Amino acid sequence: MKKIWILSAVAMLAACSQDTPPKEASVQETAPVTAAVPLADDNAKLSYAIGMDVGKSLKGLEMAFDRDAFAKAVNDTLDDKAPLMKPEDAARVKQEFFQKRAAREAEKRQAAAAENKVKGETFLAENAKKEGVVVTDSGLQYMVVKEGDGAKPAATDKVKVHYRGTLIDGTEFDSSYKRGQPISFQLNGVIKGWTEGVQLMSVGSSYKFFIPSELAYGERGAGAMIGPDETLIFEVELLDIEK
Repeated sequence: MKKIWILSAVAMLAACSQDTPPKEASVQETAPVTAAVPLADDNAKLSYAIGMDVGKSLKGLEMAFDRDAFAKAVNDTLDDKAPLMKPEDAARVKQEFFQKRAAREAEKRQAAAAENKVKGETFLAENAKKEGVVVTDSGLQYMVVKEGDGAKPAATDKVKVHYRGTLIDGTEFDSSYKRGQPISFQLNGVIKGWTEGVQLMSVGSSYKFFIPSELAYGERGAGAMIGPDETLIFEVELLDIEK
């Protein structure tokens, strides 16, 4: 039993791409092990802990995982037995699997991008008709919530702001208000919609920006919540221009 848990980690490091985030997967179930696994010493506990990590990684492979074949490979390697596959064949099988997986992910992302693009364009077209909404030449839309009387920043300035960001369906993905801390940044070091929009503001102002995907994060998206080609909404309060 210890053999399987320990080498599982080694096998996964060799077989899996570690920079791919885990996703829910269909894992082939086998008959449950009814006998309790004793964790009587530190070696057993470490082996089990490594096994837990490996199990989480395996769930991200999106495959009908064959536990018997996996255990056979682990034990054959530990026991110095001849493997059932040549190393070059094993490498080819893994490469083909990850290539197909990457292709599926790319297709899903393209479909999501196309859907987000259409939704965003529809939203902006309707939003532009609303009272108080101004549309700039770039396609950025904004609404003045409160007009301040301070200076306006240049693109090269460092500014301090409070903000709240949402998707067009209202899902909040970030908020300095919730963190209780404003943020400072170089204005020409952020997304284009912010660089353009915040320059329109005077210190003390609060604006609401409606940012097309091409002025936001585009096809790449950002993090887990901002998908490809998402249109974003930001409520921004310009607190200061930092010299």
